[in-house]
Amino acid sequence: MRILRRVGVLAVISFAVVATPLPVHSTGAEPFRAKERLVVSANGIASTVGSDVMAAGGTAIDAAVATAFALAVVHPTAGNIGGGGFIVYREANGRAVVYDFREMAPPGASPTMWLTDGTYDFARHHNSYLSVGTPGTVAGLHMAWKAHGKLPWQRLVAPAVALARDGFTVSPGLARSLKNILPDMRPFPASVAQFSKQGVPYEAGETLRQPDLAKTLDRIARLGPAGFYEGETAQLVDREMRAHGGLVTTEALAAYRAVMREPVTGSYRGYDIISVSPPSGGGVALIEMLNILEGYDLAATGYGSAKSLHVIVEAMRRGFADRAQHSADPDFNPQMPVARLISKPYADELRATINPAKASVSSPSSFAWRYESNETTHLAVVDAQRNAVSMTYTLEYGYGSRIVVPGAGFLLNNELGDFNAGPGLTNADGLVGTGPNLAEPGKRPLSSMTPTILVKDGKLFMVTGSPGGRTIINTVLHTVLNVVDYRMGAQDAVDAGRFHHQWLPDRVTYERNSLSPDTVAILKGMGHTMQDAGSQGVAEVIIDRGDGLEGGVDRRQADGGAAGR
Repeated sequence: MRILRRVGVLAVISFAVVATPLPVHSTGAEPFRAKERLVVSANGIASTVGSDVMAAGGTAIDAAVATAFALAVVHPTAGNIGGGGFIVYREANGRAVVYDFREMAPPGASPTMWLTDGTYDFARHHNSYLSVGTPGTVAGLHMAWKAHGKLPWQRLVAPAVALARDGFTVSPGLARSLKNILPDMRPFPASVAQFSKQGVPYEAGETLRQPDLAKTLDRIARLGPAGFYEGETAQLVDREMRAHGGLVTTEALAAYRAVMREPVTGSYRGYDIISVSPPSGGGVALIEMLNILEGYDLAATGYGSAKSLHVIVEAMRRGFADRAQHSADPDFNPQMPVARLISKPYADELRATINPAKASVSSPSSFAWRYESNETTHLAVVDAQRNAVSMTYTLEYGYGSRIVVPGAGFLLNNELGDFNAGPGLTNADGLVGTGPNLAEPGKRPLSSMTPTILVKDGKLFMVTGSPGGRTIINTVLHTVLNVVDYRMGAQDAVDAGRFHHQWLPDRVTYERNSLSPDTVAILKGMGHTMQDAGSQGVAEVIIDRGDGLEGGVDRRQADGGAAGR
């Protein structure tokens, strides 16, 4: 067993304005290397749990399940049992599947539920008991385990039970996070009790114990999904919801179902792309953008050149425009034109609309986009047989709704904020009122999550994904381009600077100090609106080099880690 903690600040990458290729780029950081198995996640403790499971004979799915439950304890900002997400799983024999455990709108949800006296209410949409969706994480993990697991379910949940019951050492990063979120938790006594010492923030080096969460996890370990969706846990959720006007009752919990779906697939420069299907728009948008970019020789125009950045931004713009118009829950929108959006001929049409010397203009009269939280988490797993898991799950905001269920010890999501604001509310500020993603009972909100796997000549090549809300798709795009076009290793691909365009607002945001002033000036001269921003995403990447595995841990988040052998 080896474990590597990647702790530190973002490596600053300066994009030069170049006319000659820069085929190899290095930030100087070595990737985590393993011969047999590898787990990369947002927390080193959780990655170790997953690696230990594989050492005991477990599969990649077993490891993903154990890692995810451990993250619910040690990474409470996004690790969860009260949220939802997606798994893209590829067996070594080539079969691939998506497990969709996105939250669902409970009975009573409606397209106008975010309106107060006919006016859009942001707090009602994102910061209230009404914003809580029926959680899917436990059901989704159990569905994947039943199909592909080897070790007993209780063995996989047991490490999380122990971490919650016995406690773990609070890292400096978690101490800062808990201190910052504490004021938002003040209205919820159970949240303050769980994540502080009677209102006093935890300090780094102290032990955080979560006894109520341990009891809930123990019920899940012993009873499976019934330990969450039925019985004592369900009754505790129901009591809290009814007391505060929420909609997630015992009936809603009992009705929840995870879904197995076919992945969306495409190709890019000889690599097969396997990604998540709707209700996430991530996979469709990623493949659409890669199809557009396949018509450009990015290696020849050079990593970080203004010419390369321009066409990448224009591909992002078009992918997000189509996502805003078309993507939603396929069970409610069976006519989504997925096949057309990920087709090569459609990419040819879009590419023909790109002016190589001038930025396009995003029109708010056509599409707009809504807010989507950055606080998600991703994990990547490869086992000795080369079965691979790419999993992204979330509570929506950091710490979700900030509401801990009294007596149950877990945080509730505020995931219904990913539904559109209301019918006809599309405007230039980013509200969206288009029909496909309006709230309805049983509907799953649109997502940006983009867990993705790349295959070369029938063999596993790369596992990638990231948190980051609406930036997720473009962060994953960067990791693919960095590896395929610019021949970076796993750690370099993760460390390299990132930028983002999402159709509306019509601007390019880029990581602070990641673009040279000359590059920014050239892009502005082409008509791009440029905005210096903070860090983007927290990618977790595994590359299979044939003779071993290479892990890239994103140091934009202090506690990330890899574990393997």
